[in-house]
Amino acid sequence: MVNLLANLETIKLRIQTAADVVGRLEKDITLLAVSKTRSSKMIREVAQCGIRSFGENYLQEALEKMTDLKSLSLDWHFIGPIQSNKTRQIAENFSWVHSVDRIKIAQRLSTQRPQHMSDLNICMQVNIDNEPTKSGFKIDEIISASKKIQALPNIKLCGLMTIPAPQSELSSQRKSFSKLREILDDINISLDNSKKLSALSMGMSADLESAVYEGATIVRIGTDIFGPRE
Repeated sequence: MVNLLANLETIKLRIQTAADVVGRLEKDITLLAVSKTRSSKMIREVAQCGIRSFGENYLQEALEKMTDLKSLSLDWHFIGPIQSNKTRQIAENFSWVHSVDRIKIAQRLSTQRPQHMSDLNICMQVNIDNEPTKSGFKIDEIISASKKIQALPNIKLCGLMTIPAPQSELSSQRKSFSKLREILDDINISLDNSKKLSALSMGMSADLESAVYEGATIVRIGTDIFGPRE
């Protein structure tokens, strides 16, 4: 049986230790529990340990869990690939979307976000290592695309997200994350203080320390909380 509380304590310690190394505060880093394929029961147990933010990749599965757990008032983040025919339900049910990989998706989320809801927080997904098999904006198109997305109503561009190529060496991991942070800085140069982006959604179970060293504000952790998937 997976000891969820022990796993969470281990992850929190890893985040705190990494933050201490570079003089950051643990409270400035959100632990997003990646709960795709996990049961509502497991999510409820993790929520009882104090975690409020959960990341889902599959829309229908996520909607069922939202119904099961609606009494908990959790913060739901969509982090998976987005098909155009799924944008309406994503816009209507999530508070964050990390995987906006093209302007068309941002436009649809903007149009379909219900007026009575607060702006939908989004991150632009960046193909930081220019991998042909991965989605995301290319580095040379980020600044121009961010300006177009920021002009859209009903959504709030908060920052950038990436899933870098797997690397075992700490220095190689840090290089990709550092590159994303530099892109965020480049975008912010031309923005007023009130519009500057602050979110860096990067780092997973295997590389969260590298991500925290380079400024991650959201780390997406699945396996090291919930255990290996069946």
